[in-house]
Amino acid sequence: MTIAVLNLQLERLPAPLPMWHAPVDAAQWHAAARSVAQAGGRLVCLWGSDRSSADRTELAVSAAYALADGLVWLDLALGDGHSGYPDLAGIFPFAARMQRATADLLGIRAQGAEDRRPWLSHGAWPEGYLPLRREISLAASATSAQPAQDYPFVRVEGDGVHEFAVGPVHAGIIEPGHFRFSVVGEKVLRLEQRLGYTHKGIEQRFTRLAPLEGYRLAGRVSGDSTVAFAWAYCMALESALGCSVPERAQWLRALLLERERVANHLGDLGALGNDAALGFGLAQFSRLREDWLRLSAQAFGHRLMMDCVVPGGVAADLDAAMGRRLRHQCDAIESEVRTLAAIYESHAGLQDRFATTGIVTPQLAAQLGLTGLAGRASGQCADLRCDLPWLPYDRLAVSLASHRNGDVAARVAVRFQETFESLRLVRKICQQLPEGEVRASVAPPRQRAIGAGWVEGWRGEVFVALELGDDGSIQRCHCHDPSWQNWPVLEHAVIGNIVPDFPLINKSFNLSYSGHDL
Repeated sequence: MTIAVLNLQLERLPAPLPMWHAPVDAAQWHAAARSVAQAGGRLVCLWGSDRSSADRTELAVSAAYALADGLVWLDLALGDGHSGYPDLAGIFPFAARMQRATADLLGIRAQGAEDRRPWLSHGAWPEGYLPLRREISLAASATSAQPAQDYPFVRVEGDGVHEFAVGPVHAGIIEPGHFRFSVVGEKVLRLEQRLGYTHKGIEQRFTRLAPLEGYRLAGRVSGDSTVAFAWAYCMALESALGCSVPERAQWLRALLLERERVANHLGDLGALGNDAALGFGLAQFSRLREDWLRLSAQAFGHRLMMDCVVPGGVAADLDAAMGRRLRHQCDAIESEVRTLAAIYESHAGLQDRFATTGIVTPQLAAQLGLTGLAGRASGQCADLRCDLPWLPYDRLAVSLASHRNGDVAARVAVRFQETFESLRLVRKICQQLPEGEVRASVAPPRQRAIGAGWVEGWRGEVFVALELGDDGSIQRCHCHDPSWQNWPVLEHAVIGNIVPDFPLINKSFNLSYSGHDL
């Protein structure tokens, strides 16, 4: 599908990836969603905004769609007194949670939506408090919090059925999330999630920052994806300002992103081995990941490479000696990971736990919008680095990692494939790194503008929408993690499995709480 089928007047945004923007009315809003779905496109993100001024109230809801030739950002303005818009959950099921979150944050509700339960609001906010509404939020924040309310989980009834809860506080150092299981014996009949326990006010905080400083907050949305979010934010700001980035800086950004991808895959491969009782795997992958992070700290000043992607480029250059060290480390790590991959593949006990566990078929993945790494393990062959390659990916010929079995084994296999490919990319980037500056001067914005950033992070596509006001200040910055799409699919992946397999299935997705609970 191409953007032409939308039959809309689109404005091309000045970004390295093909992205467009258009205002729509309610009929066009719904028609566009149907057209995208029918042609196999994807809903990337849905969010709301308060664009009110001193003399008028103006709310809006926005959606970003991925099409074969790029991304389209559609805006539906809601006039005075109107806080409703056509429901999209019947077309894209995972949109339901985004719509519920938008209702909690702005009071904007999807008309005709079946699920109207709160999502981010847990009853602790003052009555009438809408965090992203300016006037209402200021007035309500002075009042006391509401009494705690019970969340109406969906009940499963029948002979032998019982419920139990996991979380929201967990034994490990993960963030809070509530998982309500309905089971017969050890077989899972239903899983329902309740997230949003760590709503941090990040989107409101953006509006208090200078645009040239927002990259630091974006890089802290989800610490394991700091490079992806910072790059997407900087891409959005550079798009809004129409400024260019030096070629060497773009190559270095890709280097950082691929090192972030390898670090996360090494950690997850070890944790998956441990969850299947292979402690040896955890020990070996943890050792490799630690070596990887230590060299990142030496090369870029931070183990996770936080604050390395900055407006106009990158914060630090790479000299030839360090480039050789990075290449040599890739050779050493690849040799060990290939040995471990062979062990994982031949270990009967491990494969017994991995194979046929937590299956998401390609058909279900397509229906529910599974994306990123988990999507590619279920036959959803989408990767921005391959589909819409921008500099330097257009010169690197990225090989797509994919599988069709959709089980834990498939998600492990995709992780191994992506690790090897990212190691190749890091070597190639270091070898072909062009000469030149690593950062261009970026003047503070002085006028109204919009921009978007779209980057293939290690979990999947990270998206940032940025709106600047008349004086160049941040009016709205929305950061989207692919976990929004994938959390609902995890509920389906667990059905029919036994309870002890839940930690393994959950880890095979490894979704972000932090990137979800902004």
